[in-house]
Formats: sequence, structure tokens, C-alpha cells
Amino acid sequence: MPATLSSARTRAALRASARISVELLLVLGMTAVVLWLLGQMWSIVWPLVLGLLLTTLTWPLTRFLRRRGWRPAPAASVVTVLFLLVVTGIVALIAVPVASQSGELADGVTKGIHQVREWAAGPPLNIGEDQIAEASDSAAARLQSSAGSMVTTVITGVNTVVDGVVTAVLALFLMFFFLKDGPRFLPWLARQLPGRLATDIPVVAARSWDTLGAFVRSQALVGLLDAVFIGLGLWILGVQLVLPLAVLTFVSAFVPIVGALFAGLVAVLITLVSNGVTDALIALAIIIVVQQLEGNVFQPMIQSRGLGLHAAVILLAVTLGGSLAGVVGSLLAVPVAALIAVFWNYLREQLSDPPQEPEPDEQETGVGVATPS
Repeated sequence: MPATLSSARTRAALRASARISVELLLVLGMTAVVLWLLGQMWSIVWPLVLGLLLTTLTWPLTRFLRRRGWRPAPAASVVTVLFLLVVTGIVALIAVPVASQSGELADGVTKGIHQVREWAAGPPLNIGEDQIAEASDSAAARLQSSAGSMVTTVITGVNTVVDGVVTAVLALFLMFFFLKDGPRFLPWLARQLPGRLATDIPVVAARSWDTLGAFVRSQALVGLLDAVFIGLGLWILGVQLVLPLAVLTFVSAFVPIVGALFAGLVAVLITLVSNGVTDALIALAIIIVVQQLEGNVFQPMIQSRGLGLHAAVILLAVTLGGSLAGVVGSLLAVPVAALIAVFWNYLREQLSDPPQEPEPDEQETGVGVATPS
């Protein structure tokens, strides 16, 4: 006879499924509320996150000074000043050579535009001067008609720049205070929390700090690989401003997707105006190959080792973060995924059953063993 369904077991399974579904809905609802609160406080959360990331980058030097007998405040002050000097040096390393060769670059841009027009006038496009002039007039008319929206866009851009400067200043001050008082935070936090939380939350916070440090170090290594390989390719081609372009590539690696596109576009443009179309296409090919290797091989491998995440998880996290929050989402996707993994691993440790003690071996007294008669 075919087996029949048990009504009691079916009802129990349905009740368990309903209970689990309600619990999942409550968890998702609470997560949505937390994300909404973070969005409302984003003007505070974003500088705090940047300050933490900068602190993980500068903490090793601060720790070295404090182990050599420096007081917390002088050590944090020296490291903060050194960080500002390094950032200023990077900006100068990029801006000074560009400014010194701005005349040559402007002439090259003009020459490049002329070459593009000559190429467009020939086969297979065969675009005449009258068509180019008509396109220019049409573009000018569109610019005039959209003057109001352009003004709004400019004002929005200025506000964005001002917000960025304010965020950077706040992050810098927070970095100083984190470097100065960071080691005292976890003991203070443990004293403020009741019961089991006084142990669990400091442990998770310490592990999260180590994970953020691993993320920053791996991102710096990925940027260094990009800068070396792309800079070497541009040097072989004899491109001007190779060192500033390599530095720009390294700095841009900390901004996923957009940073790589911006650095690559600048490198190709400078190659075009200084070496011509052929070398520009070669430079474009080099940048594409290096960035594909970086995005699909180097970055997932390096970050998966440093963060304990699989390479596929990192790729999916960056894709999801970019689709949800754009550039900021791409920047924070990997560390957020790593922090979730830290929390989940700790939760598993606490919820797992302790390993059972092995049963003592039977005493060698002949118990259960037949003896010859």
C-alpha cells in the first residue's frame, strides 16, 4: 500500500514554517529600520566610516610610536601630521608635473582634436565640415536652452564639493581621536554594557577592527599592483607624466569602479595627446587587461585571503553594493560583507554545542571478553 500523509506531522510542519516565516519577517523588518536610521544619520555615519578606515591605515605607525614610549596625544598628532604631508605630497606629485606641462598638453589636445576631425572626414565616416559645423551649432543651441539646468547642476556640484570637504575634515579629526583614545574604547564599552553583552560586543568589535585593517591593506596592495603594471606599460610606450599617472592609479584604487575608470581615462587621454592614436589604443588595451586581472583575479584572491571571504562572495558583494548605493555602496560592500561574516562566525561559535568529551576507555579487566574455560 502507498504511504499516506500524516495529518499531525503536516500540521506541525506548517506551524513550524509559519513560525520561521514570521521570525524572518521580523528580522528583515528590523534590518530595514536600522538601514533607514543609518540613511537619516548619513551625514554623521559617513565621516565616522571614513575616519575608521583612515585609522586602520595609520594605526600601525601609531602603535609603533606608543610602544617606543610616546604618549597617546603626541603619537596621534605626529601620525596625523605625517598623513597630511603624505596626502599633500601625492597631490603635488600629480599636480606639479601636469601644471608644468600644461602648455604642451593643451597643444596636444588641440592637435588630437584636429586629427580626430581629419579622421572623421575620411572613410568610412566621410563627415564633412558642414556636418561638423551643424553639429556644433546644434550643441550650442542645446547648451543655451539648458542653461537653467546647467546652473542647477553647477550649484549641486559645488554643494557636493563642499560636503566632501566637510566630510574629509570631520574624518580627519575623528581619525586623530581614534588614534589617541582608541585602545581605551573597548574597556570603556565593556564597563557600560550589562551581563553577557560586556563580553560579546567587545570581542566582536575587536575582530571587526582586525577585519577592517585587513581590508585596507589588501586594497592598498591591489592599488599598488595596478599602479606598477599600468605605469610600466605607459613607461614602455614613452608616455609623458608616467609617475603622476601611476600615483593617480594607486589612489583611485580605493574608489571601486569609478576610480579605475577615471584613472584609465586620464591615462588614455594623455597618451593620445602626447603619443598619438596608436599608442593611445595600446595604452587602452593595457589598462583594460590590467583592470580585468585586478577585478577578476588579484582583488578577489587577495581580499579573500585577508578577509576570509570567498572570491565569488566579494564579486557579488561589490555588484550588490553598487546597485544599491552607487560608488559608496561599491566602496563599503566588501568591508560590510566581511563584518557580517565576523558577526555570523562569532554567533555560530556561541550557538554551537561544546565538543563532547571522549568516553573513557574500558578498563582492561576483561569486561565483556570471553575467557577460555
